[in-house]
Amino acid sequence: MTTTVEHDSRNGDAADARLGASIRRLRHTRGLTLVTLAEATELSHPFLSQLERGLAQPSLSSLRRIAIALETSPIELIADADAAGSADPVVEVHRRGEGSIDEGFAAGSARMLASGARPLHPLEVTGGAGEPGECFVHAEDEFLYVVEGAITVELDGEERALTAGDSAYYAGGVRHRWWSSWSGTYRLLVVKQGLRGAGTAR
Repeated sequence: MTTTVEHDSRNGDAADARLGASIRRLRHTRGLTLVTLAEATELSHPFLSQLERGLAQPSLSSLRRIAIALETSPIELIADADAAGSADPVVEVHRRGEGSIDEGFAAGSARMLASGARPLHPLEVTGGAGEPGECFVHAEDEFLYVVEGAITVELDGEERALTAGDSAYYAGGVRHRWWSSWSGTYRLLVVKQGLRGAGTAR
């Protein structure tokens, strides 16, 4: 196994502690041990242990590896961590440009449209990659709606062309990815089922 050297351990602040707790909760939900997570991410077991205890901070590339191994995305991990310890509001409004943004989401960028441990995770995804990237798979169902542009979406190896106004729904466990059909920019509304059991630590 390749060991990746991270930032030196330091006294974790509140944000680091919340992120570590979020990673630990989801790892337990997925039924993974620290050893199996280390093997999946090629990160060291000691580093992941420190990370979960809020004593280390991951680089962006390492956080992405961890998120993929846990069948989620960095933006969802961070949103879950930011919401930890506070009650989700009954009503939540986001204005244009507001919300957590992930600039490396599926070869584009994503903006969370709701925060906290919601039963649904809506995201606005913008991209323009004209070539297929890596495939993603997770236990939760997902819905995709094309707001602008045109994409090719691959679902369990079968490609489908979608244009503005088209949508796709796929169950958890379906391997998926998408890319621009014409090398232009696309904008999507992606609604993912909330992380199953992520709010309950084992």
